[in-house]
Amino acid sequence: MQNTAILPLFYLPPVGYFSLLQKLGADFLIEKHEHLAKQTYRNRASIYSPNGKLDITVPVVKGAKTHTKMKDVRISYDFKWQRLHWLSLESCYRSSAYFEFYEDELSRFYNQKFEFLFDYNLELLSWLNKKLKLNAPINVTADYVDEIVPELDFRGMMNPKKEGDIVKNKPYYQVFEDRHQFLPNLSVVDLLFNQGPQARLYL
Repeated sequence: MQNTAILPLFYLPPVGYFSLLQKLGADFLIEKHEHLAKQTYRNRASIYSPNGKLDITVPVVKGAKTHTKMKDVRISYDFKWQRLHWLSLESCYRSSAYFEFYEDELSRFYNQKFEFLFDYNLELLSWLNKKLKLNAPINVTADYVDEIVPELDFRGMMNPKKEGDIVKNKPYYQVFEDRHQFLPNLSVVDLLFNQGPQARLYL
């Protein structure tokens, strides 16, 4: 029976994901061998736009169905989604206190092409891990684990359509909150761009 926590790998994960990482410390693995679950944070993120919550999605190559393992899912470049995502991040956060502080390093992920979604998300997670100063070692599963203590299986956590209970609701300043109030559990970049080095204290 697996007794180490297993987490899914998300694209620019929500704030609550990093709260959980901080709580688990070094005692977790990232799931590499699950099948792709559609309409989840595995290839989408939520950010705060002038019009409210905005979902941005990394397109995957057609044929990446539910029976495709995450590690084998290829990113599609049929349209310029990287440019679109970067323009969205810029328009949403250019006026935030810390966007310029992280801009140069983060822009690499929107200029460099990655073949596989898992590799792309893993590199982003490593970068975010450093910027948040969590210093949690990121290790992945060697194969798919069926038998795991239920309390340690987080692979079904945080569905965009039905938020789980691992959500940070404590407000922090957001650029457009005067228009739409505080929006909880957005992508952690929302926290990072608004709070900068203080983001870790929030977690």
